[in-house]
Amino acid sequence: MMLTKLIQTDDNWSYLVARVTLALVIFPHGAQKILAIWGGHGLSATMEAFSQWFGIPPLVTFLVSCAEFFGMIALLLGLCSRMMAGSLILVMLGAIYFVVNDHFFMNWYSENRGEGFEFHLLVIGLCIILLIGGSGRLSIDRLLIKKASLKS
Repeated sequence: MMLTKLIQTDDNWSYLVARVTLALVIFPHGAQKILAIWGGHGLSATMEAFSQWFGIPPLVTFLVSCAEFFGMIALLLGLCSRMMAGSLILVMLGAIYFVVNDHFFMNWYSENRGEGFEFHLLVIGLCIILLIGGSGRLSIDRLLIKKASLKS
């Protein structure tokens, strides 16, 4: 019953667009951390760097990396999108707290040290859409709900 409420969604195109956009934007960050591709250094180096630079425990870095990598695969497929969006909100809040400086704008021209938090707010906004509406069209969640309703 609880799982049914968690994955409940309708056949909405907007939720599909939100989740695919999030997955495609965040997945490369996770792949950098987990697979050491696209300029990343891999999991052990990321855990060491996050611990050294930001004081983040290795377990937390591991969970963040998993959320950005495996969580975005699940989000792309529309599997437990509310849970994935919730975990991504926590990742973004952590990034704002630990990594982002106290300014709003992204650092396009290297005028300020560090990054602003505008990107993180956009990600959080898309996540809130998914928390409210679920996975939407073309999702595993929708398929599971349809299957469960046929059994009832």
